[in-house]
Amino acid sequence: MRKIAVPITESKQIDGHFGHCAFYGVYTISDSNEIAKFEKVDSPQGCGCKSNIAAILAEGGVTVMLAGGIGAGAINVLNSYGIEVVRGCDGNADDVVKMYISGDITDSGQSCASHEHHHGDSNGHQCSH
Repeated sequence: MRKIAVPITESKQIDGHFGHCAFYGVYTISDSNEIAKFEKVDSPQGCGCKSNIAAILAEGGVTVMLAGGIGAGAINVLNSYGIEVVRGCDGNADDVVKMYISGDITDSGQSCASHEHHHGDSNGHQCSH
């Protein structure tokens, strides 16, 4: 059994912005490469590279993150918890997970270009993706 996480919207579409998704869908994959279980994990609000979502997902056994747009900072944090990141995913989360476990999805090789700047929030949070 292994677990794959996906940042999702309310309608179970992959969210194009990792750190601002509504939820993370966590899929448990059986030894026969079937989706055995789906559960939602609440998303902490804010920048993905500064939240504790990597620790939460790793503690739950997640080893792969299928993401749409994601910055280098968030990738580094996920990698530090042993979670491999596959970028450039898009569409219905169930379908994308099925394509990934079939070997039909690979990493796009591109971090989210729109996050290559510094920005701050009302708490002075600075995030360099």
